Formats: sequence, structure tokens, C-alpha cells
Amino acid sequence: MEKIKLIQARTKRGFTQQQLAEALCVDVSNYNRREKGQIKISNSEWEKLSKILDTPVEEIYEQEDSMVFICKDNATGNYQGNNHIYSIPEYFLENQKKYITTLEEENQKLKDVIHTLRK
Repeated sequence: MEKIKLIQARTKRGFTQQQLAEALCVDVSNYNRREKGQIKISNSEWEKLSKILDTPVEEIYEQEDSMVFICKDNATGNYQGNNHIYSIPEYFLENQKKYITTLEEENQKLKDVIHTLRK
């Protein structure tokens, strides 16, 4: 999700992406991805941006899309496995939870029908 408030504050105050990237100690492409919402902006980065732009954090802050990170480490013994990191949007996990609940309800109904038929 693009950080519209941040972009507007930056351009209003005459800063370039390069200048803010340098202030955050990242390259301009990484800063650009932060503005586009592709990379999360940390709380300390929001604070730095607030000071540089001379604007309260509340005026530039926009919530990040919720993401869940699932890490799996296959390393055991002498084997050096890979760490796999997947980012999954929160809404996807919520949809899956609802689907699981629906399936559990259907399973219970079928169990009830089977139980009734056995009587």
C-alpha cells in the first residue's frame, strides 16, 4: 500500500527520495520500495522521517498491510538446510481460518448423520 501521506509530505517540503534514503542509510531503490509499501517502514524509521520532515508521525504514518512470516529451518545435525521465509497477507490467513471452520462444521453435521443412521 503506497504511503501517500509520506510522499505528499516529502514533496511538499522539497525533499527527494535520495535525500531521505541517505537519512535512513538505505539506497534510493530501497527507500522507493518503502514509499510504495513493498518494504515495511520500522518505527524508528517513521520517527526519523518525522524529524526530517518536521511533521508529527501521526500526519505521515500509514499502517502497513499485515503480513505473517512463517520460518522453517530444516537444519539438523551436520546437514545445513535452508531457512525458508514466506510472507502471507493476513487476509489470506483469515480466509483460510473461515474455510477450516466451515469444514469442521460440515464434518460435525456428517458425524451427526452417521450417528443417527447407526441407531
